[in-house]
Amino acid sequence: MFNRILAGLAVLILGCAAVPPASAQGYPNKPVYIIIGQAAGGGMDTLARLVGQKLSANLGQPVVIENKPGAGGILAANFVAKAAADGYTLLFCPTGTMTINPILYTKLTYSPLRDFAPVSKVATFPLVLVVNPSLPVQSVRDLVAYMNAHPDKANYAGSGSAFQFASELFKIKTKTKAEYIQYKGTNEAIMAVLSGDVLLALVDTGPAAALLASGKLHGLAVTAQSRLPSMPNVPTMAEAGFPDLEFQFWGGLLAPAGTPQAVVKKLEGEIQRIVALPEVRDRMTAINVTPAGSTSDEFAKLIAADIARWRTVAKASNIKALD
Repeated sequence: MFNRILAGLAVLILGCAAVPPASAQGYPNKPVYIIIGQAAGGGMDTLARLVGQKLSANLGQPVVIENKPGAGGILAANFVAKAAADGYTLLFCPTGTMTINPILYTKLTYSPLRDFAPVSKVATFPLVLVVNPSLPVQSVRDLVAYMNAHPDKANYAGSGSAFQFASELFKIKTKTKAEYIQYKGTNEAIMAVLSGDVLLALVDTGPAAALLASGKLHGLAVTAQSRLPSMPNVPTMAEAGFPDLEFQFWGGLLAPAGTPQAVVKKLEGEIQRIVALPEVRDRMTAINVTPAGSTSDEFAKLIAADIARWRTVAKASNIKALD
């Protein structure tokens, strides 16, 4: 009799364990909104829509991409941070929103570490160091020598705070000096290099790829671990003699803090499945980004590590936080 009771309890316990938490049952049963802080048509928008389309097909619910551009991604991040923590309002954002903004703004209305539940890093992309082909340099070391010999010509273009921080890291590791000149976007920064208004720029690879292939722009190095298929003749920073300049920016998916762990894990699994699809990988490669698909824990650790890294750069470069 006692053994039968124990057996019955075991069956009951196993049955309960097999039932997912109530908070995850039936998710999703209505449209899911992915908020991005960049304008439609840009790199983050393209990635979000690619992921959203596949996510919708598998979840059986519409996935709506909603653009809320402005203030360096702050408007979108703040909106999601204050949304219901139920998995129906998510944030797709680039590196700067989570790792640069908390360093740059003293009165930021959200905390990347407290107000969000990271879901997964979706894709990564390195930067490429570009100069005008007429410049008499053939390598990063040549550029460093030129900057030191011509300090009056040493300036660089950037299209936002993340690119400024990356360029300041370049200055730290190469022990050079250069003035920062801000432009509205990567295309404008590249045009400034082509016109000779600035000496150099660290830019995302997508907008630069065609100009590099045509020879209208000279790429000296990429910040990736290995050479890019679209730029096989451009060495890595490590190959160029500066291994400390190896880094990548990323785009990732986050939910509001407090979102049920079962929902976060479900979305994490979906992202990992999506980025493994051949058609998705091909599309990402075509726009010069690398599929990622990390776990939520890995993504959380990356965000914390990146904040620490860029905070060190800000301190060394004397970049002042804004109110």
